[in-house]
This record gives sequence, structure tokens and C-alpha cells, in this order.
Amino acid sequence: MAADKVCKTVHQYNREPVACEDMQKLLYIAEDYRKVKNYVYARFGGIGSLSKIYPGYTVQNEMTGSGYRETLGMPSVYFYLAIFDALADIKSQWTRTKSKSMKLVNKNKSFTEDEKHYLRFVLKVNNAFDAVLNRKPIELAAKLMKQYRELVDRVDAEKLHRYLCRQVRKNHMKLHTDAADVFAIAERAYRYDDHGIYISIKEKRKRIYIPLTDNNRYKCQLRIKLYPQEDRVEIKVPVNVTVRRHADYSNQVGVAIGFYTMLTTDEGRGYGEELGRYQTEYSDWVQEQTRRYRKNKGDNPGRKKYYAKKRRLEEQLHSYINQELNRFLTAEKPKTIYIVKLPKPQAGGYSKKINYSVSLWQRGYIRKRLTQKCKEQSIEIVEVIGKGISDECSRCGGIGKKAEGNFICPICGYQTEEKRNTAQNVMKRGQGDGIVY
Repeated sequence: MAADKVCKTVHQYNREPVACEDMQKLLYIAEDYRKVKNYVYARFGGIGSLSKIYPGYTVQNEMTGSGYRETLGMPSVYFYLAIFDALADIKSQWTRTKSKSMKLVNKNKSFTEDEKHYLRFVLKVNNAFDAVLNRKPIELAAKLMKQYRELVDRVDAEKLHRYLCRQVRKNHMKLHTDAADVFAIAERAYRYDDHGIYISIKEKRKRIYIPLTDNNRYKCQLRIKLYPQEDRVEIKVPVNVTVRRHADYSNQVGVAIGFYTMLTTDEGRGYGEELGRYQTEYSDWVQEQTRRYRKNKGDNPGRKKYYAKKRRLEEQLHSYINQELNRFLTAEKPKTIYIVKLPKPQAGGYSKKINYSVSLWQRGYIRKRLTQKCKEQSIEIVEVIGKGISDECSRCGGIGKKAEGNFICPICGYQTEEKRNTAQNVMKRGQGDGIVY
């Protein structure tokens, strides 16, 4: 992809409810897609198949010879996409396993530097990693083999191999999916026409027609998401768009993300000040509906209206977030945005009600949309370490107090709005030594 292009996801929707018969035909494809992925996970997700998953053509050939496609009666255009979709998941899982093992190696104080160096080498070189896990002799290219011999002479390789095998057994898990409502589709399996899209199904030379809300046409691999309870589909299209560069976007802006006010800058300006109201209404409604559903579950209540309203509320919330992010970028004209690296969600908390509201907090969506918009407009995002950032005084660095949304420093007397102080600290760390990357 060219340097001045960035990929974004475009969504397309059906204009009219999808007929039950047509939806069922799409669900058959999605179910077969799920079965193929699980078959690949089970057969090629373990250590014995490490040598086969890169680049993956061995897996493709073995799957072709297995006769599984004929057993399912699945069109090849979906079958091979499911295989490579599953392979991508397996590769990602192995990457996570290696990263976890690498962190454990670096933290282990009982290892010498030579031992850590050796383990890092094995984790980075695929052939060596494969050989260690499968108890085979390590055979590498001449240049790598020379480096390997220099390392192995300084350590107890057998002991380190056993350690690595133990970590993989602990941390690597085979994948499985229950998602039978999504599948990928190649260009030759669909056709745009008549203000809609024709999609190939399992029956030979048959396609179903879905009218769309727009007349845009694309020529690439699509992803189809099915919502059978709502009689609708969502089509996700990857599109390369040209990066825009603004000559007047030259400011350095520190921001704090909040639950009630979406973004607060180091100058004290707020964007998305109604976010808290939208999120509270949404979380309260979901919580109440969940309580009612559990109470009346024995009567088999329908969920069609629930899913429809939930989608409307989410779309309303996401529309507001995007609107305020656009306003933020237009008003602040940033060249660089400094932002706290968001931690993973933590278990526990103050109360069930607060925990439920926070669990539905759209911070992940906010971060994703801000990142995408910054990529499209050539704006740099710098993440900073967030530990203790809201308690620290942005003027003197002392530990302050917070009361009724304000920050007060007992050391230097500095007073300001709590989120503004946080944003100023974000800016300070971003321009100092608190950068994550």
C-alpha cells in the first residue's frame, strides 16, 4: 500500500428486511465457515503444525486433499477464505504466546544474560522455536547456525528447552469459535447491481439479492455480518483512502479521556460533554432490560425489539462520539496528540451499578475512532504512561487532592479543573520521558 494511503472500513447495510429464506441460506454458509475454521484450529493449531502455517500453502493443500469441502458441500470461494482466516488467527495466537514467553524470560531473575539471550534467539527464529518444541535437532541457515552455536556453547540448552516447553504448555491454547453469523466473501462470489448486491450461496449457480442503502460498488474481499434476529446484514469493506495533510495543523495537544466529558485538553477545553448522559442512559436501559429478561426468561420472551433498540442507542452514541471527535480535530488543529495509554479493564470496583456502567464505557471505540481519524489526516498520536497521572500536580509535580471535580495542590497552591490537570500532565510526560512509543 502506498505511503500516502490509509485503510479504513466502510459499512453497507440492507435497505429492506432480509427474507427468512435468504437469511437461512446465508446462515448455512456462516455455519460451514465456522466448521472449517474449527477444523483448521484443531488440526493445525498445535506445535506439530508450526512448520506448516508459514506461509500456509501446505495447510491449503492438505485441506484440499482431506475431502472436507466435499463433505460440507461448500463452495471453494468460501472454503479457502475460511482456511486462511483460521490460519491468520493461529499465527496471531502463536505471536501472543511468544510475546508472553518473552516477557516471562525478561522478568526471570534466575536466568543469566547469556541464557536470556539464547531464549530470545529461539523465540525469534521460527525454525529454532519449532525444533525445540518438537524435540528435533536445530537446523538453520549457515549465518544463523553460526550465531546459534556461539550462544549454545555458553548455556545449558536442555534446561532452557524444558523451560520454554513448559511456558508454551501453560500459555498456548488452541482456538475455537462459536460465531456462526459472519464470513468473508471474495470478489468472484458477489456482484453489485440493481441498487444492491448478489451473493453466491451453496446451491450451484444461484445467488440471493440484497437491496442496499447506497449505490457504492467495491472490488475487494468483503466481510458479511448477519443479524438474523433483526433480519439485516452488515457488509464491511476495507477501503484505501488518501491521507490528508493540513498546513495549519501545527499544535501540540494533551488530552484526558473521561466518562462524562469525552476529551479535555491541556487548555481546559472540553469535547463530548454530553457523553456521560448518553452512556448513562444506554447502560441503565441495558441493565433494566437484562433484569427483566432474566425475570421472565421462563416465558420465552422475544428479543427482536431489544436488539433493534440496542442498535439504535449504540448508533446514536457512536454518531455523537464521531461528531465530537471531528469538532475536536477541527478546533484544536493538532500536529501531535498526547494521550494516556489505556489500561485493560479491571475486575471488581465500587458497586454493581458503577461496574455495569463502566463495562459499557465506549473508551475503546473512542480510542479506535480517534486513531483512525488521525491516520487519515496525518496527525501523530503519542501514548504516555498513565500511572499516578491524575494525582500529580502539573505545575510542581507534587501529590495533590481532588474535590468536586477540581484539583488542588497543597504544596504550590495550584488549582484547576481535575481533567485539565491530567491533560497537562499527559502533555508534560509526552514531551518528556514518559512516552510509551
